[in-house]
Amino acid sequence: MAAPALPDPNPPQRPEEEAGGRMSFFEHLVDLRKRLVNSLLGIGIGMVAGLAVSPYFIDYIVKPMQAALRAHQMDDKLYYTSPAGYVGLIITLGLYLGIVIAMPWVLYQIWQFVAPGLYKHERSAVAGFIIPSMFLFLAGIAFGYFIVLPTMLGFLIGMGTTGPVKPLISINEYFDLILIVLIGLGIIFELPVVIFILSVFNIVTPKFLIKNFRYAMLIITVLAAFAAPTPDATTMLIFMAALVLLYVIGIIVSYFVVRKKRARAVASGEGPTA
Repeated sequence: MAAPALPDPNPPQRPEEEAGGRMSFFEHLVDLRKRLVNSLLGIGIGMVAGLAVSPYFIDYIVKPMQAALRAHQMDDKLYYTSPAGYVGLIITLGLYLGIVIAMPWVLYQIWQFVAPGLYKHERSAVAGFIIPSMFLFLAGIAFGYFIVLPTMLGFLIGMGTTGPVKPLISINEYFDLILIVLIGLGIIFELPVVIFILSVFNIVTPKFLIKNFRYAMLIITVLAAFAAPTPDATTMLIFMAALVLLYVIGIIVSYFVVRKKRARAVASGEGPTA
């Protein structure tokens, strides 16, 4: 009578659990150095391109302020208050544009460094949010430029028309203001990506997000009050509406993440996840 077969002590891994190539610690350091050098080269090239196009971008940057000034029957010219003010603005804007131009390349280098140490399903999850995160960041900038800035600047310029004091707008100070607003909104628009990551690691679920919606509304209201660049109600409501919409999108994203994880668990015979 044949002896019963013993279980394989090293069962084959499922394809979705197979990790990428293994590297030694020294190989990781060499790869990290390579990725850092490639990223810095990409940023350098992007900054050169940014410096070349930054004078043309200034025309678009000043348009919201010019529109606000014209709406209140004021001179729509902006000024620089030091001899090197305008040149400094071109250089600063070019550097920021260079980082934006190089960001896809930098993200690709980060991906090339971390991907070999991830399982297949983890690589799919990480790759799935890189492009949406870039899109949401740019959407936040567009939302700030086309919606928030006109409302905010109209309120600020309108406040200066009620007394004897008239605005003399410095282009450098104006640039600092809109930089904070646009980058801040770009970061705020990453909320669905944050919820996506938390859902992947089972920290939040759609049920949890819906159950705590009223607390989320309270946090959104406080955040809008502090994050809005002006104290007027219109700007606050715009911020609140955007944050609520992003939260709802996050719930939908979390639903699909959890549903996919449960389907994978059922297909692998592990039963549905919590």
